[in-house]
Amino acid sequence: MSKKLTDKVTWVGKVDWELKSFHGDEYSTNKGSSYNSYLIKDKKNVLIDTVWLPYDKEFVSKLKDEIDLKEIDYIIIQHSEVDHSGALVELMREIPDTPIYCTANGAKILKGHYHQDWNFVTVKTGDSLDIGESKLVFVEAPMLHWPDTMFTYMTGENILFSNDAFGQHYATESLYNENVDNAELYAEAIKYYANILTPFNRFVTRKIEEVLALNLPVDLICPSHGVIWRDNPTQIVEQYMKWAADYQENQITIVYDTMWNATRIMAESIAAGINAVDKEVTVKLLNASKEDKNDIITEIFKSKAILIGSPTINNCYLHSIGGLIEMLRGLKFKNKKALAFGSYGWSGESVKQLSADIEKCGFDLMNEGIRTLWVPDQDEINKLKTFGQDIIKLM
Repeated sequence: MSKKLTDKVTWVGKVDWELKSFHGDEYSTNKGSSYNSYLIKDKKNVLIDTVWLPYDKEFVSKLKDEIDLKEIDYIIIQHSEVDHSGALVELMREIPDTPIYCTANGAKILKGHYHQDWNFVTVKTGDSLDIGESKLVFVEAPMLHWPDTMFTYMTGENILFSNDAFGQHYATESLYNENVDNAELYAEAIKYYANILTPFNRFVTRKIEEVLALNLPVDLICPSHGVIWRDNPTQIVEQYMKWAADYQENQITIVYDTMWNATRIMAESIAAGINAVDKEVTVKLLNASKEDKNDIITEIFKSKAILIGSPTINNCYLHSIGGLIEMLRGLKFKNKKALAFGSYGWSGESVKQLSADIEKCGFDLMNEGIRTLWVPDQDEINKLKTFGQDIIKLM
């Protein structure tokens, strides 16, 4: 179902309530998502982005209810990832000569995805398209979060079409930010940033500063996933600036996996020690084999320090921790401290290995970590509590 945003702009996307994973199974979408596409009707008619491939026929069919496809003058693809460009093949069967505006990288990637020689028109920052009473101004935004990404600003309507920036994987029929549960909204927004945009913090800061320097009025921010920001729309821009500044809250997150509960007891004892000397810090304990990996990443993103624990098995640490380490390596977190802990029986390499690998991920090690032989007894628990108290001193 389409929804009018202004007299000239209509949302023609798809809300996907059933979506539970994204990027294969790399990103959990427990709240679903939406694929936001926008139809502009001025003296010229413009379609901005499409929807994900599984909904291509539905998208084209519903788009025909809004406009004779042959009356679409231009298509803008701001980012060629298939959740935005997936319906292009179906659409271009109907209107094969319609020009597709995208960045130079966008044209290359679209050709790589679909192997079609469509009528590509490449644009760069500052280029504009006169569509009648309004103009569409293009702003390249490379690495937010692909090399081809760009924003489109619509004059007169004061709309920033921001593609993946400022979005969330969040299904809602309410469309606007003021009409949804804002706690849910921001939980999904920070998860989206932490898991997808963190490696590109410097690009985020520079691009936002560049856009702000243009001093453009913004009445709506229309991303490609989730809600449209209408009530105080630049609030999410301000939040991105905070998140991009190597964000941290007063939180320590303890992530562990355990075989026979010895490492779990270690985690709980260390947490008790931390809380004994600092009542203000938030401490969260997360079992890496039971918790959603993207939620763990979000909690790490919010933390000033993390502790990662695993028993030793086959001279190494557990695979759930190994997977998490690989995610952390790619996300390139900064301004965070860390240490390792774990139980062992007869070899005990995991703590040393974890310490080395955590440091390679960019974390500042507070010390060499701590390990416990077999299951902690009361004396060992007291030692672990003291270890937790010392962490606060090291902060």
